[in-house]
Amino acid sequence: MRRTRIAGAVLLAGTVTGLAAGPAQAQEYRYWSFWDGKGSSWAYAAQGPATLRPADGAVEGFRFTVGADSAAAGKPRGAADFDAICRDTPAKDGRKRIGIVLDFGTAADAPGGERPPKARTECAQVSEDASAGEALAAVARPLRYDANALLCAIAGYPKAGCAEAVSGSKGQASSAAPSAGAAGDRDGTDGKGDGSGDGGPSAGLLGGVAAVVVLGAAAVWQARRRRG
Repeated sequence: MRRTRIAGAVLLAGTVTGLAAGPAQAQEYRYWSFWDGKGSSWAYAAQGPATLRPADGAVEGFRFTVGADSAAAGKPRGAADFDAICRDTPAKDGRKRIGIVLDFGTAADAPGGERPPKARTECAQVSEDASAGEALAAVARPLRYDANALLCAIAGYPKAGCAEAVSGSKGQASSAAPSAGAAGDRDGTDGKGDGSGDGGPSAGLLGGVAAVVVLGAAAVWQARRRRG
């Protein structure tokens, strides 16, 4: 019986993840994408800002974009140039400096009635163990999150909405992105993308559901075991 319950939980978790990685990827979303600076280029981040802990001298980029997956997401248009971004911020003992590139996207990608602010760069000086999300919070407030700790706005942009589906894009349109965000604290985003080009906003948004299903099933099993 115990093996049956565990197998059922794993199967259900796999089903949810499969739904996230399937045809829904064709649906485009308007969201903040997260990038690692790699010399003069950008790579779609393999972790979310809440878990990634960049080393001193790293550059992290955030781009407001419309896309269905990491391959289609718009990259930050500013250079990942740490020396240029942090040249006016002296190094301090016990602190690290992280270059932050903020690209608010194009007018075409902006929600109706809003105009994207000008792109900018910031040098975040934070504790040595700080995450990329904490570095972002140090230089780009106000940040706005939804009830599932999904990052919706940086520096107040956009004013409303959170990872909404874009009507008229490929696939079946919906009024909003799946409501389940990836688990994490509120110093980062939902961790969209895995750098492979196969994942996307929908996969990142729903990825946390599988973990919730597994944890919930385990809790139910433990409770029944105690009662037995």
